Amino acid sequence: MEYLSIRETAEKWGISIRRVQTLCSTNRIEGATKVGYYWVIPSTAEKPKDERIRSGKYVKDQTKQ
Repeated sequence: MEYLSIRETAEKWGISIRRVQTLCSTNRIEGATKVGYYWVIPSTAEKPKDERIRSGKYVKDQTKQ
């Protein structure tokens, strides 16, 4: 199996290196493994869906009013 570095994956997906590190550390990229200080990502891994909130409105529990 061929692996890519975080930098190569960031360029491939068009996102920042820091974002790829965050996705790896939160187990959002299937097959990503940490080797020493470095993350290695399978070349066949797909970019996960961006689940960050874009509206700026956070969903809160509305029952406590």
